[in-house]
Amino acid sequence: MTPSTIARGAARGRPVPSEIPATMRAAAIDRFGGPEVLTVRSLPVPEPNAQEVLIALDGAGVGTWDAGLRSGEWAEDKEDFPRVLGIDGAGTVVAVGARVERIAVGDYVYSYSYANPKGGFYAEYVAVSAGKVAPVPDGLDEISAAALPALGLTALQGVDDALELAQGELVIVHGASGNVGMLAVQFAKRRGARVLATASGRDGVEFVSRLGADQVIDGRHDDIVASAKQFAPDGADAVLAFVGGPELTRCLDALRARGRLAYPNGIEPEPRKRRGLHITAYDAEVGPRELERLGREIEKAPPQIPIADVFSLEDAARAHELLDRGHVLGRIVLRIA
Repeated sequence: MTPSTIARGAARGRPVPSEIPATMRAAAIDRFGGPEVLTVRSLPVPEPNAQEVLIALDGAGVGTWDAGLRSGEWAEDKEDFPRVLGIDGAGTVVAVGARVERIAVGDYVYSYSYANPKGGFYAEYVAVSAGKVAPVPDGLDEISAAALPALGLTALQGVDDALELAQGELVIVHGASGNVGMLAVQFAKRRGARVLATASGRDGVEFVSRLGADQVIDGRHDDIVASAKQFAPDGADAVLAFVGGPELTRCLDALRARGRLAYPNGIEPEPRKRRGLHITAYDAEVGPRELERLGREIEKAPPQIPIADVFSLEDAARAHELLDRGHVLGRIVLRIA
């Protein structure tokens, strides 16, 4: 490999190998379909270019977007197979490109890269742009570090950038028992907001209550408008939504005039525009500034990062079976090392 490699131990994660192997284990698909199309095979280790780093992964997050890519629901016009799934994870840097300055061999890092051109994170190694990589903040273990990047960036940017949530405001976090919602509740509370959270099922209500929301209701069975009226008699200031549908419409009915709605692109059905409301759809951005901001937030006080289950790389299909059953409380993680 042309990028430099150095045989020295990492302070966290696995030791840096003296020689990078030519092949690796990876969970990939050769066609679209159910969990059964996801199999582990031997694939070439990707070679980083001058602006990329190569990470020996300890873990990778598993999310609904992975299922959408696996099934073909979110497929692009042209797909190359085999395709390694996974958009985020954590591990040790084992090689860096010639133009990489911020990241060094031996650093313990996490990364988020959607549709990474050199393959996903369900693998022993991933090559990714150095701008999408950052040192893992103190206070996170290996599993939490693998679970966090995509969720943390999406939640934090929803609270701070899309909504610009301020101290004392009343916000409804809709879909708070989902992976991003569970972090958004915590970040909103850190901003001094009062949080009414909607969750799925009574177990979801109990799950979100433990994360610090001021009030939690079952979004499918409780009266959202009545609960919101009691929580915010003059109307809520904002809604941060992670699921769509009629329940979201009822959340919007609880907003005050000139209230705000923010949601990540991809929720279905997408909410309709409504006169008098400021609506912002956003995608989580990833870069040095965004990762540094997330790192500072974590180092101030690590949030709770509930883990639903941990599977081995060889059991990636089983992880997707659990994902497809739905109603997963917490992040699923693949342990790779």
